[in-house]
Amino acid sequence: QVQLVESGGGLVQPGESLTLSCVATGTIFSIENMAWYRRAPGKQREFVAGVTNAGSTDYADSVNGRFTISKDNGKNTLYLQMNSLNSEDTAVYYCNSRRFVVNWRVDHGYWGQGTQVTVSS
Repeated sequence: QVQLVESGGGLVQPGESLTLSCVATGTIFSIENMAWYRRAPGKQREFVAGVTNAGSTDYADSVNGRFTISKDNGKNTLYLQMNSLNSEDTAVYYCNSRRFVVNWRVDHGYWGQGTQVTVSS
């Protein structure tokens, strides 16, 4: 049973940075394809960033150039470095794990409970 636990969310002001973490258990982390999704108020959950077990990355257009996804196989941990945050980034951020990647923007696999990120002045 794969379990994912997110942390690092909080309240920040526009323009500031925040780093999210996701610790995975119940799987061999190095073979998993990992991603971050988010759900903003009034919107459906959307893809933010993903990294395959081979290290290939993909980003949503809205965060490309501002966010960086990375992982530490030794710590079984996925990270999302978020820079230049704005109000549009306010959402619950979810960690996702899947064994195969066909389309990052199709929901499947395992999910964490989410961590709240609020960007407000």
